[in-house]
Amino acid sequence: MASVSSGLASNLSSFSNTNFLSSADLNNRQILSLFELAKQLKIGNRRIDLGNRVLGLIFKKASTRTRVSFQVAMARLGGQTVDLNPQVTQLGRGEPIKDTARVLSRYCDALAIRTFSQQEVEEYSRWSSIPVINALTDLEHPCQALADYLTIQEKFGKLKGINLSYIGDGNNVANSLMICGAILGVNVKICSPNGFEADPNIVEKAKSLSEFGSEVSICNDPSKAVKGSQVIYTDVWASMGQEEELLKRKEIFKKYKVDQGLLDLADEQVILLHCLPAHRGEEITEEALEGRNSYVFNQAENRLHIQQALLAVQLGGL
Repeated sequence: MASVSSGLASNLSSFSNTNFLSSADLNNRQILSLFELAKQLKIGNRRIDLGNRVLGLIFKKASTRTRVSFQVAMARLGGQTVDLNPQVTQLGRGEPIKDTARVLSRYCDALAIRTFSQQEVEEYSRWSSIPVINALTDLEHPCQALADYLTIQEKFGKLKGINLSYIGDGNNVANSLMICGAILGVNVKICSPNGFEADPNIVEKAKSLSEFGSEVSICNDPSKAVKGSQVIYTDVWASMGQEEELLKRKEIFKKYKVDQGLLDLADEQVILLHCLPAHRGEEITEEALEGRNSYVFNQAENRLHIQQALLAVQLGGL
């Protein structure tokens, strides 16, 4: 099997045993090296054994892809996961994070946390002596963005100069797409209804991280947004915790549905991405999701491979 090149190992060595709370925690060289490692793991050219290391999962939000991909990734690395469900642990009874974090640091080798507040994962990181991974907060979804851009790179063979148009709510997924895309040289356009645009602070942060002339922009017209785009991305109109707003959002977002007609306005090589789960008939049509442009399930698979690479690096597997 192939060994990790000295350049790849050098680029990733500084990320070993560190936290991953935001897409901004990685630089361009580190992300591209992670992609290379993920591709080696994906095709079986590289095997890493972490020697029975343990990943603790603290998930306050429901999950399919994130949970399963982390569990399978650790299993393939020779490690295991412990499900720290708040419903059956003291996490659900108000134990201070600073106590929980210090205890879990003595049992586990890393923590992946999926919760509502970004401040919560940041507090875990302050008190933990092991790596903390943001497995989704209301502010960012950085592991998802890595899988997204790995999928784009696999399709087009490059990232610099690619045009990505995100259609929908300016949510956590949009935030991480902007930040990670700017670092990678991707032009990211976030198209949302008035009042549902991405956080201006995140937009400015992404712009400040822009490399290779990457542009980050905001607009409100889907037809104009997708012109010249090689990637169209969408997500649910109401994220977890916003279910009571769904009926109102359905009316506001109805012009932001991704269908084959919208895809036909983009570049002829356009691919369609969606982080799933999809609400067919709402933000995306059945025809588009199952059509020739859809890379949605390649994208979902890449969650496993990128997280396997991420864990390998953070837990000293290189």
